[in-house]
Amino acid sequence: MSADTAVKVNGKKVALIAIVAMLAYCIFIFIPAGTFDYWQAWAYLAVIFIPAMLVVAYFSKKDPEFLERRLRYHEKEKPQQLIQKAAGFIFFIGLLIPGLDHRFGWSNVPVDAVIAADIIVFMGYILCFLAFKENRYASRTVGIDKGQTVVTTGPYAIIRHPMYLGAIFLWVLTPVALGSYWALPLFLLLPIAMFYRIKGEEELLLKELPGYKEYCRKTPYRLIPFVW
Repeated sequence: MSADTAVKVNGKKVALIAIVAMLAYCIFIFIPAGTFDYWQAWAYLAVIFIPAMLVVAYFSKKDPEFLERRLRYHEKEKPQQLIQKAAGFIFFIGLLIPGLDHRFGWSNVPVDAVIAADIIVFMGYILCFLAFKENRYASRTVGIDKGQTVVTTGPYAIIRHPMYLGAIFLWVLTPVALGSYWALPLFLLLPIAMFYRIKGEEELLLKELPGYKEYCRKTPYRLIPFVW
């Protein structure tokens, strides 16, 4: 397969996954809402999926191998498998609540709060993109690839896991962006799952990635400077 063909295949795979994901989001949000008259959901979907498609287009051209890594979904280690399943279950169950909230009027989230949440969700995407741009080995699964090296530039010069911090912004602000307070408790469980994922990943990196121990000494904070 030529490099150009590989680019097209990777780009098509990721674009197809994004379309399927968007349809799944619509089902989980609009069916419980019982209506398409739900502007918070449309704004949120735009904030989520327009940047995602732009990122796919960018890496299809610049680094198709990165997209191939992002297509990996199956964790090798059992603890990471459990964390992945738990986080996925929490997220999609939590995604049902804002639609029900919209239908029955449980929450009264101000427009300004919804817009602010959308902005923070978008900033989370930007942080993920900056992490992807610096670290072409940022896979969906925990592991070490051949040729992988420690990345110390960009956001990695400040914290060790900027991609995960971006993901937390995306997750935790999702209920507010969808106009729901009632979904917040479930989504606040996701950073806890992320904490255990990071701990497991760092154990592997310290053991198998040359230079990671020195990087940890130089960059002591995992997610939040001066905190953790």
